[in-house]
Amino acid sequence: MFASDHQFFPLRISYGRAMFQYLQLGLRGITLFIAKIYHIISFAIRRETRVIYQHQAVRYDLYPLSPITRHRLSLVKRKVMVLDLDETLIHSHHEGVIRQTVKPGTPPDFSLRVVIDLHPVRFFVHKRPHVDYFLDIVNNWFELVVFTASMEIYGAAVSDKLDNKRGILRRRYYRQHCTLEFGSYSKDLSAICDDLSSVFILDNSPGAYRGYPENAVPIKSWFSDPTDTALLNLLPMLDALRFCQDVRSVLGRNLHLHRVW
Repeated sequence: MFASDHQFFPLRISYGRAMFQYLQLGLRGITLFIAKIYHIISFAIRRETRVIYQHQAVRYDLYPLSPITRHRLSLVKRKVMVLDLDETLIHSHHEGVIRQTVKPGTPPDFSLRVVIDLHPVRFFVHKRPHVDYFLDIVNNWFELVVFTASMEIYGAAVSDKLDNKRGILRRRYYRQHCTLEFGSYSKDLSAICDDLSSVFILDNSPGAYRGYPENAVPIKSWFSDPTDTALLNLLPMLDALRFCQDVRSVLGRNLHLHRVW
């Protein structure tokens, strides 16, 4: 005896429903997979776009001064800009450092071999992003002076590399010119320029200018971030600073930016 068609009809319905559900699950899986691939590709494109944007050529346009502006600039003294080195313009580490602050494999901009206490020491130096461009610009506006708490044999070698035979970093002061106070080295700006209205320091360490907070431009310490733009961000303010009569009238407004020592 053969079963009638109505006996197999529920089986056909169940099989059809199962196939439809499997089809739905398959389409949903494909949709989720495509969406995931799309998000991955979109993220990669956004990241690469960000990298390209962050590393594109930068410039600070120097427009010719009008006669009135030139006259105004002639009425004020040319300012002295004091520059710190480590963690302000550069970051370095020497051979044998176990905990490096720079990602392993990152090539230095240059290396130095100096003799300290009769022992040769090799330093790997990384330049803060845009430092060469920054020095080119501010050299047009100020007299530049290097003042580092590092030893002279090291600070002089770094300064030579940054100067790159341009003759813009001729005046230099080192650890022996600092004062040891509260466990850190402070820098006497009055020894560089007796007119405190015309001198200011760019330094990442508030302890270095503890005696001259109204003559300081604070900057965040730099170690290895390749997207850092701190030096570029300072250019508009520094451009305006050269026109003021007394730098303290401007920089004295930034005392809240200095960290507590």
